[in-house]
Amino acid sequence: MAGIGLLAILCLTLLPDAPVRAAQVDNIRLWAAPDHARLVFDLSDHAEADIFTLDNPRRLVIDLDQSGLDTDLASLELEGSAITAVRSGVRDGGGLRVVLELSREVEPRHFTLPPNEQYGHRLVVDMEYPGESAVQNPIDPIEAMIREQEIAANRHRSGSSETAGEAPRVDPEVVAQQPAAPHPRRDIIIAIDAGHGGEDPGAIGPSGTREKDVVMEISRRLQRLVDDTEGFRAVMIRDGDYYVGLRQRTRIAREQKADFFVSIHADAFNSPRPNGSSVYALSQRGATSETAQWLAASENQADLIGGVDGNLSLNDKDEVLRGVLLDLTMTATLNDSLAIGGQVLDQLGRVNRLHKSRVEQAGFMVLKSPDIPSLLIETGFISNPDEERRLRDSGHQQRMAESIFSGLQAHFRSNPPPASLLAWQRDNQRTPSGNEYRIQPGDTLSQIAARHGVPVAQLKQANELNGDVIRVGQVLRIPRS
Repeated sequence: MAGIGLLAILCLTLLPDAPVRAAQVDNIRLWAAPDHARLVFDLSDHAEADIFTLDNPRRLVIDLDQSGLDTDLASLELEGSAITAVRSGVRDGGGLRVVLELSREVEPRHFTLPPNEQYGHRLVVDMEYPGESAVQNPIDPIEAMIREQEIAANRHRSGSSETAGEAPRVDPEVVAQQPAAPHPRRDIIIAIDAGHGGEDPGAIGPSGTREKDVVMEISRRLQRLVDDTEGFRAVMIRDGDYYVGLRQRTRIAREQKADFFVSIHADAFNSPRPNGSSVYALSQRGATSETAQWLAASENQADLIGGVDGNLSLNDKDEVLRGVLLDLTMTATLNDSLAIGGQVLDQLGRVNRLHKSRVEQAGFMVLKSPDIPSLLIETGFISNPDEERRLRDSGHQQRMAESIFSGLQAHFRSNPPPASLLAWQRDNQRTPSGNEYRIQPGDTLSQIAARHGVPVAQLKQANELNGDVIRVGQVLRIPRS
């Protein structure tokens, strides 16, 4: 028996190595965005990749071990990306080599994804464009917040010093005769977020309708309505078929100084029966119903489909701290979100059945913009065959966009942001009454106070003036003596 066991072991050691299973590249998809491009390799099996850049000329090289190519690279649409040409070959030692010729510098990163309900094995190659932003003239929200806090603190200190009896720095009779600055009359900025995009199609209806397509159509119709209305301007979070990370969506809105953020989606459930539109605002304590909680979890999983884990990296502690600072102000926008949501829900109910008759609250990541009122609107259940047909209908899409904008417009006409055109129009609809005075050239606070028989301190308090500087054209409220 011992001899037989030894013979078996010897035979096993002499067997040839089992062949390594080769992966085939079945398809390559490219998604071009303003600040990056994403290349997705659909693979028949898992494959390891080595990626590096070369100069003179600029190239990005992608080597895949034990892999072959089973797709036509010439069919890859390169427009809008930094890639000018693609070629492939067999690298030394075997395996597939794909070379991307580039028109500009890129910062590459890559990762592999296992199969899910929509895709098989994938290799994802992201090419960031250094110095580029997804929006024009981005600002740092933390720096802006700090500047505003410093201005408020200085005003408070100035007011405190006068209250404490300290001598003012400026002689009350020597008042700067500065012409009144023109009213900014700025547009109210609406950030419109078409959900999903790129390799993330969102929910798919029984007839194959993709959520990312219908919500983009509704979003573009909403954009046109906003831009065609005096005093409003739209900003599209994504204006093409590419993926934007959930955190990046709110960051873009903040960089664009948006007054309001609306994310457009189409609902789905594991049954064809549910139907109707829903409006969600953020809940800091979680979802208000099991359905809302399920939806919040499924929408937040979009970053997993897109290849992002949805968590802040512990290697970038500055980003974590920035997130904490911004989250501290989140509660200040919740009431506005709920008020606007009620207006939008009322308008939606006029064109579609409502899934719930009140604004729900859930932990959607895209609603976690701390300083911008935000709503997520589920326009209908794409998993319901009847609503899927309506969501594809251009007339229904237009009516949905009109109802959303009607709700937003009603709120902002009643509550226009300071310095906006709507605020200027509201203020100029009323003429100065007997209890108001418009400052003329040569006026001083003491003269105005004496003319109306009120103390200077009372005049300052009624108009929330911390100093003695007044401007020609400024309207002062005259308190009753």
